[in-house]
Amino acid sequence: MTNPTTKSTDKPAGTSTSTGGNEVARAESKQLDALHTEQGDTTIADQVVAKLAGLAAREVEGVYAMGNAARRTLNAIAERIPGSQTNVTGGVSVEKGERQAAVDMTIITEYGYPIADVAQNLRDAVIKAVEFGTGLEVIEVNINVTDVQLPEDASDDSAGNGGGDKKDRPELQ
Repeated sequence: MTNPTTKSTDKPAGTSTSTGGNEVARAESKQLDALHTEQGDTTIADQVVAKLAGLAAREVEGVYAMGNAARRTLNAIAERIPGSQTNVTGGVSVEKGERQAAVDMTIITEYGYPIADVAQNLRDAVIKAVEFGTGLEVIEVNINVTDVQLPEDASDDSAGNGGGDKKDRPELQ
């Protein structure tokens, strides 16, 4: 977007050559808001936005886990290390500007929950948490559902051989 110019000079509208007008001109051109004040600017790291989004996701019913299988495996190993923090940003990536943020999330849903409803509830929760926590406008939350967690089946055995006895499986020909 271009600034309108005055007829007599090439300076942007609202600027002045007098000392008192410079402060007004800076305030007008900076578009002050909660993150950009006359006393200074506040910068929020992408990691902060990702953490707020990840924490919000933990509260949404129907979200079983965040991230892909490799990320969850790494998180499980890391959590066993004494003194390590729980990673709430796995499966979350953020693109952030000065006043806006976009969030991409990878999740696994729980079986029995409508995926569209889970996604919308997650989207609403992330927008609320990030906008409240940072003052940034969330322009989009993209959700990638990579799996559905099935309820535990009593006939599954712990060896992971596909579950059930051989007699329960159809014979291959």
